[in-house]
Amino acid sequence: MTDLDRYAVFGHPVQHSLSPLIHQAFAEQTGQRLSYTRLWAPLDGFEAVLRAFIAGGGCGANVTVPFKFEALRLATRRSERAELAQAANVLSFDGEEIHADNSDGVGLVRDIEIGAGRALAGRRVLLVGAGGAGAGVLGPLLQATPAEIVVANRTEERAQDLVLRHAELAQSCGVQLHAAPMQAPGKAFDVVLNASASSLEGAASPVPAQVLRAGALAVDLMYGPKAQPFLDWARGHGAEARDGLGMLVEQAAEAFAAWRGVRPDTAPVLAALRARQG
Repeated sequence: MTDLDRYAVFGHPVQHSLSPLIHQAFAEQTGQRLSYTRLWAPLDGFEAVLRAFIAGGGCGANVTVPFKFEALRLATRRSERAELAQAANVLSFDGEEIHADNSDGVGLVRDIEIGAGRALAGRRVLLVGAGGAGAGVLGPLLQATPAEIVVANRTEERAQDLVLRHAELAQSCGVQLHAAPMQAPGKAFDVVLNASASSLEGAASPVPAQVLRAGALAVDLMYGPKAQPFLDWARGHGAEARDGLGMLVEQAAEAFAAWRGVRPDTAPVLAALRARQG
């Protein structure tokens, strides 16, 4: 397979990653010849593994936790959305140049608006969590021009810092953006996005049920069993619940399009993954 363009996903852990399945499906669909593998890196050895991959002819990479911040630091060029997120999950290589991008937010917006069929323009959105996941999606959410986005976090100062970093973009998009404490984020949002660590901890929801208006869309950025408590909570309070699998596929499509110059059809790939997961 030495004649194939080489791509990989880096993580710690990484063996669970669905990215190879997704990108191989994209390649088959679009007639692209490439290989895509998982590459584990030690916590203190991401740069060495990445540079060895580049030296071996690697064309591009996805980066997952906990290396998204280091990926941005290593880049010689950064997209505006990667700079805003202060993290990168997509790398492209051109000689010694490393270009960093962040496709998480645009992937989430596409899954909400196309996958779930919910327009964000003019809506009220609650973003729960101001860590890396929340930071990665806030910029594209603002560009979808909802009426308001509230960022709620356990440590309100962290939410305020994230809001401040995005204040200029929010103003240019005409979106009201502000921070709130987790225990009192507001009421009756149209869209509630869980980007907090609550799913990793097995908790149902870090926010009270009053955040959901009747028929709201509630999305957990996690997928699989970890997302189930939040999905059950949302459905139990009359919301439409959605996990992060669609976002995963859409952010991968954004990376694939950047690398290969062709945008794959995400719907059949997402359907196949959902069928695979049962």
